[in-house]
Amino acid sequence: MATTDGVSNGMTEPCEECETDTLHDVSVQLVTESTSEKNAQYSREPYRVKECLRCGNRESQRMNNA
Repeated sequence: MATTDGVSNGMTEPCEECETDTLHDVSVQLVTESTSEKNAQYSREPYRVKECLRCGNRESQRMNNA
């Protein structure tokens, strides 16, 4: 579970590379999943992206599995 540690906009989350809880930059990005340009505007899905501020490891997870 993500927690704040008193640092402005800092999220502490587990990092698989560091093997400990570290500060992460967390954002939401829209990713176009369709390869067809005709329907690309309808195939955007939100992804939660986190990047470890210690080692730079970056992970993303699809938020909408409908």
